[in-house]
Amino acid sequence: MATETYTVTGMTCSHCVNSVSAEIGRLPGVTAVQVELASGAVTVTSNEPLDEAAVAAAVDEAGYELAR
Repeated sequence: MATETYTVTGMTCSHCVNSVSAEIGRLPGVTAVQVELASGAVTVTSNEPLDEAAVAAAVDEAGYELAR
């Protein structure tokens, strides 16, 4: 198992949280996604470490941006 925390910018409501969670949750191997709206922290648990570019693409697909 691998757990990584990312920061996502632009989220303002529960719909944002749901969109980001859903898109990241579709990545292969992801087993859990926890989003903290106030800080923008997104903790992703997966079977193996994820490619950050894939996470960034999923966040972008949801309409938000992965802070670098």
